[in-house]
Amino acid sequence: MLSVEHLSVMIGERQVLKEVSLAIGSGETHALLGPNGSGKTTLLHTIMGFPRYRVRQGRIIFQGEDITGLPVDERARRGLALAFQRPPVVRGVKVEQLAEVCAATGGDGGPIGPLAESLGVVELLAREANAGFSGGETKRTELLQLLAQHPYLAMLDEPESGVDLDSIGLLGRAIARLLGKEERPLSHAVSGLIITHTGRILQYVHADRGHVLMDGSLVCSGNPLDLFEHIEQHGYAGCMECAVCLQHQTPA
Repeated sequence: MLSVEHLSVMIGERQVLKEVSLAIGSGETHALLGPNGSGKTTLLHTIMGFPRYRVRQGRIIFQGEDITGLPVDERARRGLALAFQRPPVVRGVKVEQLAEVCAATGGDGGPIGPLAESLGVVELLAREANAGFSGGETKRTELLQLLAQHPYLAMLDEPESGVDLDSIGLLGRAIARLLGKEERPLSHAVSGLIITHTGRILQYVHADRGHVLMDGSLVCSGNPLDLFEHIEQHGYAGCMECAVCLQHQTPA
């Protein structure tokens, strides 16, 4: 589904990503771990094509096509989707309008009512997107748009961030539905790339593989739950020295 090959990325004059390579198969979900400032959000935004992030080296291959030079809208039309950690307020645009556009262009064009009801956001449909929303409401309306779009690759930047414990279960089940981790028919396989700090979302969404990004470099890959267990015990400082990371070390 996605192949990132030796990707080096600049923001202004600063290099943020350093020859990052990873591959996500069709229907696979990967978790991306790492300390703050390590480049995780930069990787997602670069894959999505935001112009602030300048690719200095490497390629992004999506479903066999080199999309490195494509603008954001073309990537979205091909089935890439991103849920922001802190989505912007969109004045003058209602949540319902955004979801309907997603359903018409990327999804099946069906009604969004049942999706909104399942996420508990029916009362938010007539409001301006993200204006005055709580953390949980913002995350749920973002997921409404992704579910309506029905992408081939869904990227989620810290979906549990700013969400109370009662809402995490609802979000987790919605993400599992989005990624086809529940027993339901899908018209196509959906892959996922999820940034998570707490790992709580992985209680609801099975991740096939985890990656640790530190100082702009992908230092290791392996079982995400094993990686989380070690990080919780020892922190990221000793990550590259642990047995798990040494076993799954990704060559530079």
